[in-house]
This record gives sequence, structure tokens and C-alpha cells, in this order.
Amino acid sequence: MSVERPQAITKHLSRNDTGETGAHQAGIVIPREPAILAFFPPLDPKEYNPRHHLSFEDSLGTKWKFSFIYYNNRLFGGTRNEYRLTCMTPFIRSQNLHAGDTIILFRDSDNRFQIRCRRVSDAKGGERLKLGTSWRVVQL
Repeated sequence: MSVERPQAITKHLSRNDTGETGAHQAGIVIPREPAILAFFPPLDPKEYNPRHHLSFEDSLGTKWKFSFIYYNNRLFGGTRNEYRLTCMTPFIRSQNLHAGDTIILFRDSDNRFQIRCRRVSDAKGGERLKLGTSWRVVQL
């Protein structure tokens, strides 16, 4: 059964995603949901830790290089079995993103990857955590 490739997905960032916890992690976890994974290029699970290097463009035209990786070393005697989007720290820091903010990943009319962010703030102008940090397929 084939899953249609979505044009856009979003993620509400957690404190762990933005580095606010101080913990080291290798990128943002991508759920194993077929609809979310279909947004990204396919990865060969028979290959050890397969990855695609992806170029995303922000609203100012700046290009950002991220890596979509399937850490599958569990299939090769290790412990990890998860998808991640890595190399995002420079983008997150440049945009001053915090927990509760949202990233929007989409493909434009020429099928190029684009990234945008949306900040969540309260009436006083401060940051507010929005619960529910899961990825979602969205319509633009």
C-alpha cells in the first residue's frame, strides 16, 4: 500500500528539539508514521544508517543543509532504530526558536524543500509552551 507524498508537514518543537534541556541529541526524531516519512526521500533499510542530505530554503532565501537519517544500527547488532532530521541546530539558533514554536517543512511548486517557522507567544510577549510535540501533515 503506497502513501501519498504530502506537500507539507509541521512540528511543534520541544525543549529537547531546541537544545533548552542541555542534553545532547542527534537531531529531531521523525515518527515512523508512513504519512510523515513519505514527505522525505525514501531510505534503504538494508543499508547501514542510510541518509539523504537535503537543502531547505528559508523565507529570506538562505539555504540550510539538513540530513534525513534512518539510524537502523539495531538491525546490525546495535540499539537504535529511529529516523531523525539532523544538522538543524544552526537554523534553530539563527531563528531563536524555543519550545512551543513550530517549524513548517514544505515543497514549493518546483518541488524544492522550504522551511518556515511560527512562534508561539502569550499576550505579554513571552514564550508559551504548546503541548503536543508531534509531527503533522498539513495542507497549504
